[in-house]
Amino acid sequence: MPEAAPIDAKTEIDAYTRILSDKVRRAATDLYHWKVDSSFDLLESMIVPTVSALLTLIVFYFLGKYFSRILSVPISRRVDETLGKFVEKLTFRTTVGLGILFVLSQFGIRSTSFAAVLAAAGFAIGLALQGTLSNFASGILLMVFRPFKVGDVVVAAGIQGRVHEIDLFNTVIDTADNRRIIVPNSSVSGNTIENVTYHQHRRVEVPVGIDYSADLDETREALFLAVQSIDEFTYEDETKKPEVRLNGFGASTIDWAVQVWANTSDVGSVRDRLVYAIKTQLDAASIGIAFPQLDIHLDRGANELLRLSSNSDRMRPRLTRSTSARSTA
Repeated sequence: MPEAAPIDAKTEIDAYTRILSDKVRRAATDLYHWKVDSSFDLLESMIVPTVSALLTLIVFYFLGKYFSRILSVPISRRVDETLGKFVEKLTFRTTVGLGILFVLSQFGIRSTSFAAVLAAAGFAIGLALQGTLSNFASGILLMVFRPFKVGDVVVAAGIQGRVHEIDLFNTVIDTADNRRIIVPNSSVSGNTIENVTYHQHRRVEVPVGIDYSADLDETREALFLAVQSIDEFTYEDETKKPEVRLNGFGASTIDWAVQVWANTSDVGSVRDRLVYAIKTQLDAASIGIAFPQLDIHLDRGANELLRLSSNSDRMRPRLTRSTSARSTA
């Protein structure tokens, strides 16, 4: 015998809806005529399965909460908090989705037919939700390659702040002035990402412009004294040592650079202390911090023009006073 053609999910849903509507209509008619047989039939075929479906969804909801917590807590503690939150949400949503498919199967809607309808509409859904799907794919990439984690300070999509959460579709960033910004994952993964707090130590560099008349050896000694005065707040090992560099000749200054290393969390305070120490030591050594200067040389014709202009400015007030006096008279 030839096999029957498969019935799609839409046909099954339409047939089930017609059956329910017929039963409701018969039950209402029987109740109107004081008959309860159809009402019991409606109770058995519609109300009981509906209540059962709701209870099933509630059970799957709490199962999703339980399994997501069981899986995510060890990952957050032993591996990474970012990955733990990602696993928690993915587990919960997957469990609830399985519960919905189970309930549909209890109502006679086969999951294979339902999947066929979704597959047929997949192209249209993909076009309509291409931005959302792109964010989802970018979220997966962020979880796999992990360029940053929750708690890192990053510059992503032109925004600098501390990462609060990495979701399936968005990354939540809290800025230094306590603003919460939600950035689509596609914008994060599609641009340059700077992880400011990735390393434990960072270099602090302060440029210094010194007057050309200052002695170079005295200047170097004063800058080293400034570095030594804050050594309790800096970090130093075999590869990370403080340095005082003579960079070159500027337009009005001899350019120096003072470099120290500090814990990443202390970069701001160390920079403040270093600038203060440099200024204090240079003042103590009577070494001037130069400022931009411009020398103007005028030839003889320009000098004569400047003298005539000056004389004209001096004559103008006398003429004004004389005119004023005649007007008064």
